[in-house]
Amino acid sequence: MVFLMILLFSYLQTSQQIQKTMVNGKEMLSNPRLKPVQGTLNVVMNQNVTLSCNSDSGSPPVRYTLFKRNQKVSTLNRPDLTPSLFNLTINSASDLGEYKCKAENNNTSGGKYSNSLSFTLLEPISKPVLSSPTSQAKKGQNVTLSCLSENGSLPITYIFFKGTQSISSQVMMHKEAAEIVLFINSSSDFGTYKCRAENGFRRNAKYSNGFNFTLAEKFKPTRPSTGFTSTPNVEEPEDEVIYSEIMPVKPEEEYINFSVLRREDEKGDKRVCATVYSRVLSRD
Repeated sequence: MVFLMILLFSYLQTSQQIQKTMVNGKEMLSNPRLKPVQGTLNVVMNQNVTLSCNSDSGSPPVRYTLFKRNQKVSTLNRPDLTPSLFNLTINSASDLGEYKCKAENNNTSGGKYSNSLSFTLLEPISKPVLSSPTSQAKKGQNVTLSCLSENGSLPITYIFFKGTQSISSQVMMHKEAAEIVLFINSSSDFGTYKCRAENGFRRNAKYSNGFNFTLAEKFKPTRPSTGFTSTPNVEEPEDEVIYSEIMPVKPEEEYINFSVLRREDEKGDKRVCATVYSRVLSRD
């Protein structure tokens, strides 16, 4: 007895569902699905996009209407349940609004509405700038390179190159510059560096300017050349170091500076005294 009651209840539920989905022997439409054909809602200005709308079940023919912010954009009639394709062009920010579609047939009162979609506008990135706090480096030194695109939709992905070889993994940044620290180990590390920036579209990737480090030369103390007749006659006491530096003044004249450091005893304390000599050096 209980089994018969359960069976009767199930039959009544199924019958009600059939009545709801069938009108005059024809099936009512299911809610349609709206989706972008290109697979993404990220767009750039003046881009052509296509939206697909279709109901999976229901009796054809079907009439599909696309709405943007509750305003009708276009209507298409389909003799079957194949998707309707709506072609759009993103010309301004107003084209980024919320889209929906409605499916109707002769058996669906008021029609059925789809999910909603909204586009996101991607601003093309500007050419990134590659820079460093220093342009000179010496072997055994760490240096920093920074890469930044001033304009473009966020986030932006950066990658660094030396020549055509990538030297970093991709780094995703929002507003800050991407940075990499390099160790200058040999002369080959003084090559040309670049970086690449891209956002939502890889075809929109842009490369930076090239950047080269120059080798920083160390200043070495020297003794004055004996070939200069204008060198002051300075005696060199013990513990004395002489530094020389040639400074151009005119095309035919140069200054030669001599810094003489002496250690002198005064009341038992050793002091370092410096004397600078400067003369005009004439060359043939």
